[in-house]
Amino acid sequence: MFGLKVAYFYLVAVQITFIKFFKKIYFLSDHYNKSLKSKIPTQVYFNPNPFLLSLISPFKKKSFRINEINVNDFWLESKNKNVKDHHNFLWLDLIDRKIDGKNIQKIIYLWMLKYSKFKRKIWENSTLSNRIISWILNIDIIINNGTFDFKKNFFQNIILQCNHLKKNIKFEKNPIKKIEALSALILSGIIFKEYEENYNIGIKALEKFVNSYFDDDGFPLTRSPNDLIFFTKYLLLCYENIKDAQQYIPEFLDEIIKKNLICIKFFKTPNNQMPLFNGASEKMLNHYEKYLENLKVSKKDKKEAIGGIFHAKSKQQVLYFDIGGPPSKGFSKNYQSGPLSFEYFLDGIKIITNCGFGNNISPKAELISRLTASQSTLTINDTSITRFERNKLINRVFGNSIKNTFKISAQKFKNNKDLVGCSASHNGYEKDFNCIHKREIYLDQNSNKLNGIDHIFKKKDGIPIRYAIRFHLSPELSAVKTISGNSALIQLSKNKSLIFTVKDENLDIEKSIYLGGDKILDNTCITISGNLVNKDKFFNWEIKKKI
Repeated sequence: MFGLKVAYFYLVAVQITFIKFFKKIYFLSDHYNKSLKSKIPTQVYFNPNPFLLSLISPFKKKSFRINEINVNDFWLESKNKNVKDHHNFLWLDLIDRKIDGKNIQKIIYLWMLKYSKFKRKIWENSTLSNRIISWILNIDIIINNGTFDFKKNFFQNIILQCNHLKKNIKFEKNPIKKIEALSALILSGIIFKEYEENYNIGIKALEKFVNSYFDDDGFPLTRSPNDLIFFTKYLLLCYENIKDAQQYIPEFLDEIIKKNLICIKFFKTPNNQMPLFNGASEKMLNHYEKYLENLKVSKKDKKEAIGGIFHAKSKQQVLYFDIGGPPSKGFSKNYQSGPLSFEYFLDGIKIITNCGFGNNISPKAELISRLTASQSTLTINDTSITRFERNKLINRVFGNSIKNTFKISAQKFKNNKDLVGCSASHNGYEKDFNCIHKREIYLDQNSNKLNGIDHIFKKKDGIPIRYAIRFHLSPELSAVKTISGNSALIQLSKNKSLIFTVKDENLDIEKSIYLGGDKILDNTCITISGNLVNKDKFFNWEIKKKI
């Protein structure tokens, strides 16, 4: 089954690669650049709120100061820096709107002299889309006191780039770039009445996008919390601008945003981030606070699991538990091979973590972060449950997709006065090692501790295996093995610690790495390991406060 899928994706990748190659040649021609020209708008009918740019801008305040830059050399200096960071103009979120207006006009004027015709990196879909959005959200300060010719040229440049998007958006397979492009088209249709068609095209395509990329709960089919955050930002950007322009808000947009916000509230951790599953990295959720404050979730809408992630709270304890299977191949570029992995918080402190995605560090770090050993779960014979596509062409077109799959079964939820938690099994090791892994995790509501049971069921005898159950600790924490050999002391602070204990087994303290931020950090891993031949085995473990 997967062999046929790989062949299909390879053929599609070949087709897309050839199309892109010939398009790049055509885009550089005078004929193509002339085809982008159309009616130039005469005026702006709506000035958007420029502060909405902070929703999508990655820049931190005071990290980019226009008044410290030689404006005439701005585009010369940018050649030696990240092209995307300059040409997407998301740094406009940082400007001082009282004093930077003239400098911004000069920078954009010089940009239009150099880059009004297609240039591959500068007109790349993501960079171009965010440039249009940034220009439109700051259009008041950009055209303020500008000459007639400057305004005309500026409006024309927005339309040229929008026309490029319209001609090519159907070929864009990357969902992140697609939602950026659709947002740009929608905004252009709001501010220019002559291009209301852009709004209609964008809204229609956005509805199709929402139906294709989200499940019934409003969670991305990639199973990635980071994708949830990214998509919601652009959906909110469209929503707020449509509302401010006093236009009718499409029902699908209102509905998906409500679902997205419920998902974000569900996944929001005690440290105001997302749990590190399937492509997630450290990202603060400050932009969503005003939306989440007034969001009320009815009992009918409350879920025990969303996107294959179980979530439970009890007193000062919070648990996130991956009980979902892998996404389909086309949605798997951010998947990390960690079924039945979990993250655990106590008193607002993250105790057990997964390693994070590593894409903010390097391709090698991202590759390491995909391995099962990088998650807080079971590995057998140091193998990963999921194998990833190694064909470079497929990966270049679709991202690092998966090659095999597995099934999750026997999901059972428990919520009574004593315990709240879940159990589930997966067959990811059945084909190679004839083993089924089952994990039970419960928050003890009386003793304020975490109880866990890991089962390894042998379907057939005779195949020796080496198992390792890993519990990665948050980088801020340290652990030492106790004299008994079956427990570890986890140090939270000078006067506060936890005890991790496994019944009738020895454990080890190993060095590990954490990849959830912008650099590699060392962390500690508690590991239960050993050999198993002809019998089933289970492991009782717990985490509780040291008395």
